[in-house]
Amino acid sequence: MKKIVLFIAFITLSVSCSDITDLNEETKRPESTKPEFLFTYGQKALVDQMVNTSVNLNVFRLFAQQWTETTYPDESQYDITTRTVPDNHFRVLYRDALANLNKAKSILSQEVPATPEEAAILKNKIAIVDILMSYSYSVLVDTFGNVPYSESLDIENHPLPKYDDAQTIYKDLISRLTADAAAITDTDSFGSADLVYGGNAIKWAKFANSLKLRMALNMFDVDSAYATSQITSAVAGGVITNSGDNTNLNYLSLQPNANPLYADLVVSGRNDFVPANTFVDKLNVLSDPRRAKYFTLSPDGTYKGGIYGASNSFANYSHVSGTIAEPTFPGTIMDNAEVEFLLAEAAARGVAVGGTAQSHYNAAITASMTNWGNTSAEISAYLGKPEVAYATAAGNFQQKIGEQAWIALYNRGFEAWTSYRRLDYPILSAPANAFGGLTKVPVRYSYPAAEKQTNLTNVNEAITAIGGNTLLTPVFWDKH
Repeated sequence: MKKIVLFIAFITLSVSCSDITDLNEETKRPESTKPEFLFTYGQKALVDQMVNTSVNLNVFRLFAQQWTETTYPDESQYDITTRTVPDNHFRVLYRDALANLNKAKSILSQEVPATPEEAAILKNKIAIVDILMSYSYSVLVDTFGNVPYSESLDIENHPLPKYDDAQTIYKDLISRLTADAAAITDTDSFGSADLVYGGNAIKWAKFANSLKLRMALNMFDVDSAYATSQITSAVAGGVITNSGDNTNLNYLSLQPNANPLYADLVVSGRNDFVPANTFVDKLNVLSDPRRAKYFTLSPDGTYKGGIYGASNSFANYSHVSGTIAEPTFPGTIMDNAEVEFLLAEAAARGVAVGGTAQSHYNAAITASMTNWGNTSAEISAYLGKPEVAYATAAGNFQQKIGEQAWIALYNRGFEAWTSYRRLDYPILSAPANAFGGLTKVPVRYSYPAAEKQTNLTNVNEAITAIGGNTLLTPVFWDKH
């Protein structure tokens, strides 16, 4: 009987595996996939990283002093090494966002369209992927300074990529954005695989030009002539001008496709954050009607922020509004309010962008308040306050625009922190108990510990090139 069983087993094996190499095929890990899947995954991973509030991944709201912590105030005190925050930010952007976007671009570049219409769609897809890649690299530069670029995403040929000069990267990214925006035509692209614009390629071109505008303004104190030419080029190409063009990823009501804030603020059951007193106090002075949109009232019936950098009792202060904590609250990486503030700044610097610093400043505040649901009457009254009106508000254009941009960029910690570093307003101070004795607000992340372990030679060269590896070592465009 045993011989019969063995014989049947042998026959079965012979029939099913006539070529024994079939046994080496991985059925659960396909060798190829659709570029649309890679694009969607990379897009969501990127926006998730930029909007989430996990202290393991994103502490930009804390650096911008819009929020502070309660029981564990470490990151508000600028300890970002214990939780390896730089490592996590670096890894998500390279591994989850850029690697998937790069693979999608590679597959798309090998496709052969059968018709002119398919060729136009394919061209749009490649440009859109490259726009998101350029955005990702710009975030890395703005966070760390010199980073892997020309040798990145090529582990076979460059397992230990060099760190390129940040300004050189910036200029190349601006060139890429210019080419991508120009390549886009008014036809389809990714359709429903595009979680931001639903395949509307023209809106991606506006985002590309708006990002180019932001990057050029970042560079103004480094090379004003170059920055001016790129600003005017971006505006001529067409930037975001209304809320319908905002770069929002529209989340769903259920995890894992809900807004990451919902997971951090609601599902976790934790009460780790309250609005910071630095931010709330400023809005209180101005009686800013966005307070009701941004925060809840504290138990004493006022808007009250937790002491920045201290250990705060969650129950005693205002809380983040329920609107932000909704699972479907969109994740934003660029909006019309930010673009109008950028245009106001450009006009104040003497760049011809159409309109005046005052007109764009008013448009920026209006856009912000409209986006948050304030009424026309509230907007008009606010703009009429002497301490808000551009002609009478305190300080130079950096202070006027910087303080109002900080308010409008609430819940967009990275952009608020970037605006603060570029304009040096609002005036923010480090907490008295800051980690490592820091006396100022951080202006960059230190390089990831894992990079120093595996790519030490290139990291050390980068540290030498940028002048140090502290949280107070400015990125190349931060000249103040």
